Amino acid sequence: MSVNVKLSEELVAEAKRLGKVHHRSLPKQIEYWSQMGKIAEENPDLPFAMIKDILIAREEEATEEYSFD
Repeated sequence: MSVNVKLSEELVAEAKRLGKVHHRSLPKQIEYWSQMGKIAEENPDLPFAMIKDILIAREEEATEEYSFD
């Protein structure tokens, strides 16, 4: 479901610029920032790099079951 939201021109321009660098669409870049902020608020002691790794891990698909042999 999509929802229309009013955002400042500066925020949209910055999201477009960084989205292009990271190969994300404008909505995906804003969603990424939103997820980063949510995780940071819920876990104030986590460093940025760990939050970034959490988001990367969420996007990865498991291709096969891992075995602890």
